[in-house]
Amino acid sequence: MTKPSRRPLTIALTAALGVLVLAPTVHADPQSATMREQRAQRQAELGKGKAHEESTEAKPAAYPNASRQQPDSKVSPKILKHLQSMQERYEQDDWAGVIAKAEEVAAMPTANAYERAFAYSMAGNAAANLDDQPRAAGFFSKAIEANGLDNDSHYSTMYNLVVIKYGEQQYAEALAMMDRFLAETKSDKPEHLALRAGILAGMERFDEAATIYKDLVAKNPDDKRILMNAVSTLQSADKFDDANALLGKAYERGMLTEPRELRALYVGYMNAQRWNDAQKVIEEGVAKGILQPGADLSRDYQILAQTAYMDDKIPLAIELYKRAAPMAADGEAYLNLAKVLDYAGKKAEAKEAAKQALAKGVKKPEDANRIIAR
Repeated sequence: MTKPSRRPLTIALTAALGVLVLAPTVHADPQSATMREQRAQRQAELGKGKAHEESTEAKPAAYPNASRQQPDSKVSPKILKHLQSMQERYEQDDWAGVIAKAEEVAAMPTANAYERAFAYSMAGNAAANLDDQPRAAGFFSKAIEANGLDNDSHYSTMYNLVVIKYGEQQYAEALAMMDRFLAETKSDKPEHLALRAGILAGMERFDEAATIYKDLVAKNPDDKRILMNAVSTLQSADKFDDANALLGKAYERGMLTEPRELRALYVGYMNAQRWNDAQKVIEEGVAKGILQPGADLSRDYQILAQTAYMDDKIPLAIELYKRAAPMAADGEAYLNLAKVLDYAGKKAEAKEAAKQALAKGVKKPEDANRIIAR
C-alpha cells in the first residue's frame, strides 16, 4: 500500500527549539562577612576584655598577602560608649537607630579613622538589613575611604560593596572596585574570581568572562556553581560547542542532578543536532526521576519526534509523540501523532489520536476532523 503524502506537523523545529541560555548567578551575601567582623570586634573593642590585636592574631588572616598596611585599631574612652550604644541597637535589630548613631559617631570631630570606619560599616549592614542597597553602598564606600579598619574587615567591606554594585547592575563601578580588591589582596579564591567573571558577563564582555570561568572549572572541577556559570557565559559568547563539552563531562561524572541542568545539556545537543545524545540524556533523566512530566518535557519530546519524522524514522517519531502528547498543555502533540499515524497507514490509531487532540484543544480542529472522517 502506498503511503499518503506527508502532512506538515504543527511544530516548527527552529521556532520551538531556540537556544537555552542560563542566567549567570553569583551567590554572595553582602552582609555576612562584615557582620562576622562586627561580632568579633564586639568582644575586642567594646568592653569584652581583649585587645583588638590579640583578637586578630587568634585566627588566620583572611587576606594574608594584602599589600595594605594594617592601621592601628584603637577606640578612645570618649567614643567607646557611643559605639556600645550603636552595638546595642544593632543587636536589637534597630536598624534605623544604628544608622542614626553611626552618623553621629562619624560626625564627631574627635572620632579617629577606625571609629568612623567601624561606624560606617555598621551603618552599611543596617541599611542592607533594611534592603536599602544604594544607602548601604554609600556607607560601605565611606567605611573604605575612612581607611581605619583592620585588613580583614576593610576588604570584607570592599567585597560587600562590589556585591551590592553588581546586584544593582552598576557594573563599571563594581568592576573598578573588584579590580582594586584583587590588586590589593592578591586573592586567587574561586569565589572572588568568579564574581569578577560575573561582572564582566553583566557588561557583555563574554569572551573575557568565559576565559576566567573555564580556568576556574579546570581548577575546581567539582564546583557545580562555577560550572553552570561557565556554561551560561559560553552560551552568551556563542561558544555552544565549548558549553556542551563542559556539560557533557559533568554529566558523565554524575554532577547534573537538577532538571534545569539536564535541560541545558540536552537542549545544547539539540541545537548541535546531536539528536541521539539529546534523546539519551532525556530518557536517562526520566528514568532517574530527575525530569518530571510537564509542558517543557513534552515540548522537547515533540522536537525529537519531529526530527525523527523528518529523518523518516516513523516508528521512533510515533513513540516519541506518544510520550509527549499526554503531558502537553494542549492537543497539538496528539494532532501531530495522528498525522504521523495516518502517514504510517495506522488509520484506527490515527483517528483515536485525532479525537484526543480535539478533546485537549487545537488551533486547527479541521485537521483533526479530516483524519477522523476518513
